Amino acid sequence: MELHILEHRLRVASIAKESIQLFTYGLIKLAFLSSKTRGRKTPSLCPLPRVHLSAWAFPSQTTGIANASSGAFPRLGDFVALFRTRNGDVNSAARTLLVFPAWCKFFSLTETPEDYTIIVDEEGFLELPSSEHLSVADATWLALNVVSGGGGFSGSQPIGVTKIAKSVIAPLADQNISVFMLSTYQTDFILVRERDLPFVMHTLAAEFTILRVVNGETVAADDLGITNGFVKPKLVQRPVIHPLSSPSNMFCVTSLDPDTLPTVATLLMDVMFYSNGVKDSVVGNEDSGHIRFFSFSLIEGYISLVMDVQTQQRFPNNLLFTSASGELWKMVRIGGQPLGFDECGIVAQISEPLAAADIPAYYISTFKFDHALLQECSGSHSLSGRHCQDGNLQLSMDG
Repeated sequence: MELHILEHRLRVASIAKESIQLFTYGLIKLAFLSSKTRGRKTPSLCPLPRVHLSAWAFPSQTTGIANASSGAFPRLGDFVALFRTRNGDVNSAARTLLVFPAWCKFFSLTETPEDYTIIVDEEGFLELPSSEHLSVADATWLALNVVSGGGGFSGSQPIGVTKIAKSVIAPLADQNISVFMLSTYQTDFILVRERDLPFVMHTLAAEFTILRVVNGETVAADDLGITNGFVKPKLVQRPVIHPLSSPSNMFCVTSLDPDTLPTVATLLMDVMFYSNGVKDSVVGNEDSGHIRFFSFSLIEGYISLVMDVQTQQRFPNNLLFTSASGELWKMVRIGGQPLGFDECGIVAQISEPLAAADIPAYYISTFKFDHALLQECSGSHSLSGRHCQDGNLQLSMDG
């Protein structure tokens, strides 16, 4: 198998829930106005000048519509009003706006009960304003992608975090290398600190052909020069040491054709930023066992969505990609207190027992907690959760 080191230099950040409206202008641009590329060196764009949304003429403040160029944060109604003012139709306006891209190729936004976690490349990070409400991890991260059969991550079947537990996750944990996971509909990304890359390459060189993406082309990765005394230790079993909990809502992992994104742009904006009250009325509150979780990723032109069933029902039929079986996923949340970025082996603690039982899983790390998504039905070998008196879960193998 091949291990690809993607060319994106990534930042991981957190936005406080109550402050999200300070950032919606930049986030909407990253999510809906990014250049859409799939392995091309240069984005293919309409030959129109690159402008920022702030250059567009918003209706006057006296009409009650915020002006983006004045620094006031936009509301969903502001974007809808802008679309209708200039084009008369929301969807055609969204298509028009897509010719003014943010030069970002790696963007992910995940909403949890605690915060919004952003993973974005350095170009996209420039679209976000500096603010005391934006917490940024103090490292630059690189994304690794395991590819089976060659080609890019879009050209192979998803391998799954449990399939790379023994070959990638566990060896890195044994070398005290912290990882940050992002599973998408298309593939799994393993994020490592840029400064750890030499150790990552040395650790995994025996298992993989390591390639690096440079200017859109895949080339052999250079040896970064690790000293000869580097020895891989024997793998040891890791107990699950962080408390686990499982919300009652079920989730789907899906995608959509980027060409249809303008069709659901306003719905996605509403789900991502503006519909707290709607969500509460649909699924109840977190005391009833439901949690608020929504993940949107736009990476090299491919879209991935993770949402609960109630949110999925808001989308038009036949728009979202789903498997023939339409499987649903149960979430397990890892951590009682914020996990931080320095502890190693958290992903391994979860993925190794799942791999031993051959249970498919997605895994999404966020700024404060980790989240594993397990198939609702996993065959004769299942990972069962037994509620403890403190409300947490203990995971056990059922043969």
